[in-house]
Amino acid sequence: MDCYFGSYELPQDNQLDKSAVVMFTIPELGIKFKAPFDGIDHDHNDFASLLALLEFIDSNQKYFSNHTYQIFGNNHKIINQVNLREQPPMKYTPLMEKAMGYRKKYRFSLQWIKPDENPVFKSLFD
Repeated sequence: MDCYFGSYELPQDNQLDKSAVVMFTIPELGIKFKAPFDGIDHDHNDFASLLALLEFIDSNQKYFSNHTYQIFGNNHKIINQVNLREQPPMKYTPLMEKAMGYRKKYRFSLQWIKPDENPVFKSLFD
């Protein structure tokens, strides 16, 4: 099952007083998620988006129990860190530990996709 994650940085003077919108989508199930988030930087926002997706999968196993997940995102750093190709900054240690816990628990691959091919951005203004 293909799943997608990403984040969209908001202007500094936005009404939500947040730094970004974190998003994920699972097109096969018709699931789209968007939520305001106040991350410390772009990578933090994308990590939050990935973890929101993994937490959703974890808490909704009735929809996912017999599936292999292919997760796509457009942040090279986050993908490389979770795929253990790059060392994450120390400030992301708790986030990385959570991601790796889900990695052990579920079968998923994590791959890069071009931003203009990522469906999370197509539904941004829905």
